Amino acid sequence: MPKLVVLLEQLLAPVPGGTGRYSRELAAALATTAPAGWTVGSAVARHADCTPATIPGVQGPHLLPLPRRALVAAWDCGVPLWPGGDTVHAPTPLAPPRPRRGGQLVVTVHDTVAWTHPDGLTRRGARWHRRNIRRAASRADALVVPTAAVADDLARQVSCQAPVYVAGEGVTAAVTLLPNDAAAIATRLRLPPRYVLTIGTIEPRKGIDTLLAALAAPHAPDLPVVLVGQPGWGQVDPAALARQCGLDPARVHVLGRITDAELAVVLHGAAVLAAPSLAEGFGLPVLEAMAAGVPVVHSDAPALLEVAEGAGVVVGRRDPVALASALRAVLSDAGKMQAMRAAGRRRAEQFSWERTAGLVWSVHLELYQRRAHCVIS
Repeated sequence: MPKLVVLLEQLLAPVPGGTGRYSRELAAALATTAPAGWTVGSAVARHADCTPATIPGVQGPHLLPLPRRALVAAWDCGVPLWPGGDTVHAPTPLAPPRPRRGGQLVVTVHDTVAWTHPDGLTRRGARWHRRNIRRAASRADALVVPTAAVADDLARQVSCQAPVYVAGEGVTAAVTLLPNDAAAIATRLRLPPRYVLTIGTIEPRKGIDTLLAALAAPHAPDLPVVLVGQPGWGQVDPAALARQCGLDPARVHVLGRITDAELAVVLHGAAVLAAPSLAEGFGLPVLEAMAAGVPVVHSDAPALLEVAEGAGVVVGRRDPVALASALRAVLSDAGKMQAMRAAGRRRAEQFSWERTAGLVWSVHLELYQRRAHCVIS
């Protein structure tokens, strides 16, 4: 019985971030949509507790013999430590060398930030991503990217020997359906009655400084902002940024990492989602907000333009004046908000993790069948 193994190391990272959500949701959807006769398993580095990488319907996780740092170094050096399975999907650029015989490798490349916005990563992180994406482009059997914007820019940055397929992301039902204890959750999180929401790892490229400067502008809506996401690299301090731009830090509510049920409550309580990112590969919070019926104001980052496809209001990157004006225009016009909610829901309906998994399965199956044909020939 053939087996697809998904690498789930990102779920055990200190800050799983958006690629962690992608890894979890994709693995679960691959398991529920597996073709007849196929099984889906997972693999991670050696950890004392692998519970966060346990997904219903996915066998494992299988523990590789090396801890995380040693595994990263081994694969960087080309050590052929294969995680098992007939075909492997790496949801991040952390991937093993492809074996000479048997086994195939497909890698997801989420963005080209390491080239276009290297200051959005640590120097070491930017170098690691460039090196591993180049390696995947030359040695993997195929690459998967979340948007055509990433595919286009990837072709400009590296020489791709592997074919590139576009497979967008999806919306988890749990973040769009209010739980029964929604009121209690809102009270526990101390959510304001009305607020601007932004979601993402708190790091420089997310444009949090632009959003806070926008809310400090005289013509901005007089609302607090709720930030959902763990602190990433760069030591971004939202309270300090607020003080620097003249915004009362009391208007800034940082929730950190929250559960899907909590995210559903936070989404439904938001007046508007702001996504002022400098660069994205997909922009899942934009899609999740639209699915929950929340109007979205987003930057002109190419991937966000592609995902929203006109269902949100667009502003230039690093332009707090324009962002303040857009937020006020949306929040002061009930008819516009209603139209945006409807357009956003229609756009979000075009995405699902099952559809993503189906596209990813088609890549793996095509490669598997091609390899089987070559063996028979």
